Amino acid sequence: MRVSLAYGAGRMDVDVPDDAVVVEGGEAPALEDETDWVRRSLRAPLAGPTLRDLIGPDVKVAVVFPDLTRPMPNTTVLPPLLAELESGGAGPERVELLCGTGTHRQATASEMAALVGPDIVSSYRIHDHRADDRGHVRVGEVEGTPVLLDRRYVEADVRIVTGFVEPHFFAGWSGGPKGACPGLAATSTILEAHSPARIADPRSTWLATEGNPVHDFVTAATALCPPDLCVDVTIDRHRRLTGVFTGVLPDSHRAACAFASRSVTQAVDGRFEVVLTTNGGHPLDRSLYQAVKGMAAAERVVTEGGIIVMVAACSDGIPEDGAFARILRGATSPEQLLRPDGPGELDAWQAQVLGRVLGRAEVWMYSDGLSDHSIAAGLMTPQHDVGAAVTHALALQGRGARLCVLPQGPLIVATPSETVPVHGGGGDR
Repeated sequence: MRVSLAYGAGRMDVDVPDDAVVVEGGEAPALEDETDWVRRSLRAPLAGPTLRDLIGPDVKVAVVFPDLTRPMPNTTVLPPLLAELESGGAGPERVELLCGTGTHRQATASEMAALVGPDIVSSYRIHDHRADDRGHVRVGEVEGTPVLLDRRYVEADVRIVTGFVEPHFFAGWSGGPKGACPGLAATSTILEAHSPARIADPRSTWLATEGNPVHDFVTAATALCPPDLCVDVTIDRHRRLTGVFTGVLPDSHRAACAFASRSVTQAVDGRFEVVLTTNGGHPLDRSLYQAVKGMAAAERVVTEGGIIVMVAACSDGIPEDGAFARILRGATSPEQLLRPDGPGELDAWQAQVLGRVLGRAEVWMYSDGLSDHSIAAGLMTPQHDVGAAVTHALALQGRGARLCVLPQGPLIVATPSETVPVHGGGGDR
C-alpha cells in the first residue's frame, strides 16, 4: 500500500507492505470560524480574568509567540488577539511582541514576516529573543538555580503567552509555561531546565507532566513571573485550529493537554522491528537537531536492535554552526552522547536523546538537506530511497519482521500495548 509522509513543506508518497501498521490520529474537527473562537475565548476564559479586565490606562503589554521551529498558526491567533487589545485601548504603541526562541536561531526579516504576517511586522515592535544576551533579569530561583527571563517580558504590566500544545518527548507537552521558560529564558536557566540528569530521568517523557523533572522545573520557573493570560491552541495537520484554551496557568494548559491527548495518542500491538517515521514536516523538520524528536517517537515502538527509517527534509542542515553539530563530531559511539552525570552544555540534551535512541536501534536517515557525511557523523546510515530502505530493513530483521509507520512523526504518539498510556481528563474546546 502507499502511505503519505509529512516531509518538508509537502508530502512524500512511499509504497510499504500491506500489513504495515500505519499510525494516524483521530483528529478533532477544525473550528469553522477560527477568529471568532479566539475572540470568544479571550472574552470568556476557562479561568481567570478576561483580556479586557487586564487592560488599564497606560499599561505596557508583552505578547509572546512561538518561533519559526513550531507549526503555531501565529497568523491566525495574533490578529484577533491584537485587535482585542487595541479595542481595549492597548494599540501598537503599548504592545511589544516577543518571539520565544529559547536557544533557537533568530528569524530573518522575511521569515518573521511569514511567521506573524507582514501587517503585524509593519505595525508592532517585535523582539526576537536571544538567550545569550544581557537582556535578562533574575526573578527568583528554582532548586538553587537562578531563573533569568527576558527583561521585556518581566517589566511588562500585562504578560500574555500564546502557544501550541503538542506532545513533547521530554517535557510531556509543549505550550503553556514553556512559552516563558525556556522560550524567554537565559542560557544558564535553559541549561538547568535541560540538565543531563533531568533528561536521563525516565519520568521526563511524552505526555507526562506530574512528577516530570523537566516539566516541574519549567512550571516552577514560569510561576516566578507568570503570564497574566495564556492562550494555548490545538491544531490539525493543516494548521487549522481545533481548540482554543485561554486562561491562567496551570488550568488552561491542563485543559489543552487533556483535549489534545484524545486525538494524538494511539495504542499499537506491541513493538516493531522496523519503524518508518518523520518529524511532522515543515517547520518541525528544519534540521537534524529537531528531527531527533521524530526518532524519539519511533523509539517508543521499535524493538531492541530494530531499525528506524527517519525521513526529514532538514533544510537548515544539522545546523553546522551549532553546539549540536560539534557534539556529534566529537562522538564515535552512542555511549559518548549519553552523559547523564556530566555538566550541562548547550544542545547536549538533544545529543543525549539521540544517544539513547541509537542505543536501542539503528537509525537510517533520508534527507535532502543533509550530506551523507553529515548523516554518518551523527552515527546514522544515509539512505537515498525510502521504499528500498524499508524493504531492506525488513529483510535484515528476518522472517516475520513487522513495520510501523508514523506519517506525522511525533505529532501522533504511538504507545505499545504493553505500556500503559498517560491520558489527561476533561477540557472543553
